[in-house]
Amino acid sequence: MGEFELIRRYFLPLAGDTRSAAVSLGPGDDCAIERLPTGTELVFSIDTMVEGVHFPVQYDPARLAWRSLAAAASDLAAMGADPVCFTLALTLPEAGDDWLQAFAGGLGEAAKAFGLALAGGDTTRGPLSVTFQVHGTVPQGQALLRSGATPGDLVCVSGTLGDAGAALALLERDPSTADARYLLQRYHRPEPRLALGQQLRGRASAAIDLSDGLLADLGHILAASGVGADVDVSRLPLSDALRRHAGSRAGALALRSGDDYELCATIPQAVWPALPETLRERLTVIGEISAQAGLRLQNAGAELAAGAGYDHFGDPS
Repeated sequence: MGEFELIRRYFLPLAGDTRSAAVSLGPGDDCAIERLPTGTELVFSIDTMVEGVHFPVQYDPARLAWRSLAAAASDLAAMGADPVCFTLALTLPEAGDDWLQAFAGGLGEAAKAFGLALAGGDTTRGPLSVTFQVHGTVPQGQALLRSGATPGDLVCVSGTLGDAGAALALLERDPSTADARYLLQRYHRPEPRLALGQQLRGRASAAIDLSDGLLADLGHILAASGVGADVDVSRLPLSDALRRHAGSRAGALALRSGDDYELCATIPQAVWPALPETLRERLTVIGEISAQAGLRLQNAGAELAAGAGYDHFGDPS
């Protein structure tokens, strides 16, 4: 199958299924055309996933499509953006019908779930990798940045942490327990917190999505804002499945493992009581921003070593 037939058969139908009023010209021309509503700003991000690095070899293609687009859309959530559209660059070792049909099916499902329209893309031959560029909009001047945290702000996270990290050791196994199946589901089908990010506009002082682990990603907020933080690890939100499966390792996984795609946000203490109860219920306060540089961890008053999260080019040892 040639490149253009591949696009026509598997991806052009998705453009119709996921079309958006903001995309006035989608796949089929040299460029897509996107309309920006008056008073909004464009936010965009690009994410690449490579076989054997970001997902297992021979990974299920439908899961790959969902997980890859979810990871990219999570960046929009971190900025408080309304999702608009995406482009796809797909590198394939071969154009197998079964693989492409499953991938396109998973991609269509994810695009509808996240409110993203396929605007265009490219395909080429080579080692399997998937690159998504996602576009969104925010009201002018309201994008959530990493650089706005100030001393006294509360450090908050959404959902539960460490689940996807625990799933890494289960990927090559047949899940035999409900806990294992839950953890694997969190890895295979992450849910970008798009609605939550939008609700945090005008309320959070800074935000980031948790792709590389809490320690690494919170560290990015601290560096960009020129502040430090004190985090109480006893407050980390852990799922019951993680506690039962990982035992004493659950806290370390919540701190250091990535792929959860939850949000970490800093919220001024004066703002917190005024938040809608439904919003506060989605967040767990785990610490406080400090004027003193550095990230300090404590548990029951005892200080712990902070360590680090995932780094693509770091020393694996």
